[in-house]
Amino acid sequence: MVRRVTKYGEDVLKQVVAPVENFDASIKELADDMVETMYEANGLGLAAPQVNESLAMFVIDMRRRLNTDAPCEFTIDGKTLPLDIAMPLVAINPKLDLIGEYVEVCEEGCLSFPGIFAEVERVDVVKLNYQDVNGIEHELICNDLFARCVQHEFDHLQGICFVNRVEKKNISKIETKLKKLRRETRDFLKSQKNK
Repeated sequence: MVRRVTKYGEDVLKQVVAPVENFDASIKELADDMVETMYEANGLGLAAPQVNESLAMFVIDMRRRLNTDAPCEFTIDGKTLPLDIAMPLVAINPKLDLIGEYVEVCEEGCLSFPGIFAEVERVDVVKLNYQDVNGIEHELICNDLFARCVQHEFDHLQGICFVNRVEKKNISKIETKLKKLRRETRDFLKSQKNK
């Protein structure tokens, strides 16, 4: 089921999430809903708070990246897998280690911030320990765009949005759009209360 994507200004995007404790049918259903919502919104990744669930999980599908010529290198549990087998990735209760030596600056966007893009610094290689929908533990090591996506989605679970990582000197470039989006979100939430 496609769910509504939460937008900038909603409290759930500022909260630190709770861990997933029960790996039951509802978690599998939430994972399916998140993947479907990500595809519908044409995203590369989506975190649970973005579908109004304050839980430690996110989904990513690197097959959806714009530049499919650039290699997408990663290992899961020490093995190199084809993207069609590894994706979509569902990461539950993730723990992130920034293991890269380089910091890269690239433009990022977010489904919770439609039409807003800004440059963000991220480490180039990460290690992610996580559980799948059955509670089985895995280790992902990835780099470049995949590592950036993992860091972006992991941030959502800490109540951090990509705009919180934009340098102060660059935030002024998107400030007007942010204020407009926050007003739209506030008006939408008010209209929902009045129903």
